[in-house]
Amino acid sequence: MDTTTTNSQRRPFSIKLWPPSHNTRLMLVERITGNLSSQSIFTQKYGSLCKEEAAENAKDIEESSFASANQHYEKEPDGDGSSAVQLYAKECSKLILEVLKRGPGPRTNKVDGEVVKIEKVTGPCETLFDISKGQRAFIEAEEAQELLRPLKEPGNSYTKICFSNRSFGLDAAHIAEPILESIKDQLQEVDLSDFIAGRPEAEALDVMSVFSAALEGSVLKSLNLSNNALGEKGVRAFGRLLKSQSSLEELYLMNDGISEEAAIAVRELIPSTEKLRILQFHNNMTGDEGAVAISEIVKHSPLLEDFRCSSTRVDSEGGIALSEALGTCIHLKKIDLRDNMFGVEAAIVLSKALTNHANLTEVYLSYLNLADPGAIAIATALKESAPSLEVLDMAGNDITAEAAPSLAACIAAKKFLTKLNLAENELKDEGAIQIGKALELQNSQLKEVDMSNNLIRRAGARLLAQTVVQKPEFKLLNINGNFISEEGIDELKGIFKSSPDLLGSLDENDPDGVDDDDYDEIDENKSGKDEGNEDEGNEDELESKLKNLDVNSKE
Repeated sequence: MDTTTTNSQRRPFSIKLWPPSHNTRLMLVERITGNLSSQSIFTQKYGSLCKEEAAENAKDIEESSFASANQHYEKEPDGDGSSAVQLYAKECSKLILEVLKRGPGPRTNKVDGEVVKIEKVTGPCETLFDISKGQRAFIEAEEAQELLRPLKEPGNSYTKICFSNRSFGLDAAHIAEPILESIKDQLQEVDLSDFIAGRPEAEALDVMSVFSAALEGSVLKSLNLSNNALGEKGVRAFGRLLKSQSSLEELYLMNDGISEEAAIAVRELIPSTEKLRILQFHNNMTGDEGAVAISEIVKHSPLLEDFRCSSTRVDSEGGIALSEALGTCIHLKKIDLRDNMFGVEAAIVLSKALTNHANLTEVYLSYLNLADPGAIAIATALKESAPSLEVLDMAGNDITAEAAPSLAACIAAKKFLTKLNLAENELKDEGAIQIGKALELQNSQLKEVDMSNNLIRRAGARLLAQTVVQKPEFKLLNINGNFISEEGIDELKGIFKSSPDLLGSLDENDPDGVDDDDYDEIDENKSGKDEGNEDEGNEDELESKLKNLDVNSKE
């Protein structure tokens, strides 16, 4: 693990308001006891309780209020606990008043023929124990003792734990160790992502080793070790846990500094991935050799449905290895290989693998250096497979109009397509019009199209707009960063007049934009033509050439 990497990932730390400490809860019980037994406006009106009875009721009131507030906190997205504290106080006040109205006597006395008692909030059995809510913060021994107390309760039903977003020191890890050992046989899902942030490397490795030993032998379905800057040292620190896992269905190692050596360590340590359905390695420094190691894991994961190896510095050799391995995973539904440098050769191999995947619904292949040959191969393969494809992302691949017919035929064949991303290519008007005509054949499920930064002018933009505006479920057309004339912009606004939110921002559009081909034409046509008329003439000529274009999904 790289200390520099760890320190660079530090984020602000703050103290959370929930849950209250054990001492705070005891002090509140004492205060409630005083409210029930001391003279006040309410006790003058309803009467007070003796000290012993007040203490018994105070304990019930606090426990019931705490349970209600804690249930609320579990549903509070990224909150600091302030709303839970408010609910805690409100519930206490309400129950104090109810007890005083009931008056002294057994806690099940009848008032007006009805039983009045304090009901503890039980609800359905809790299966998720999550301390990740709120601001990121260090956790030391004393807080860990209090925070993990529910896991020590006999007969608890927790099968999932999430310690993410809290940075454990070694003392806190030793507090957690016996608790985790006591419940590891009932655990199915463990999330230890981002749980050592800001710790020195030596301490972080020790913390990982403690957790690894405590959880060794558990039969987990899901394990998340992401965002821990593991490197090879970190992976091996989790060795005892990883070696004991033969039934994993989900494994997340994202943003973990997974180098070639670390990838090899993962492959060596996990004894079986036969049940693995989700494998994610996003944002690592895996490289080609690391990709080869990962491909061995993939080959032995016949049930794999979701594979992500994006932003991992994989070039052609590693891309070929991964592509060949993916060909064996016939149950794949989602594949994400974005932001690597596969190149054409790896793309050809990948296209062959894709012919085996009838269940694919999401394909993310942007920024892979596919170029036209790779894009054509992949589009052709997908056209014949993946009938339920919903998302196709091939942005940033230097794709030109040469590949447009293959892309258009593929798109036309995908009746369930909801999102298409071909941004940052060089499709120009010719390619845009072919893609637009293919989208005309789509049913009503299309929701989002991104053709930004494609050297598109007025004609291509107009046809895309006219196509998508008719789709009942459509949400957003992004054609920003193109070369649409001012007249074209006005035309687009007219098309989307009744639904302006469907057209994305055009703040980066360049109406005077000129690409390389334009320079050649300008050199050949220095006859003094009016530039505005020339632009209109070029668009009319293009539309004339393409007006009879027929995108046939059966070709």
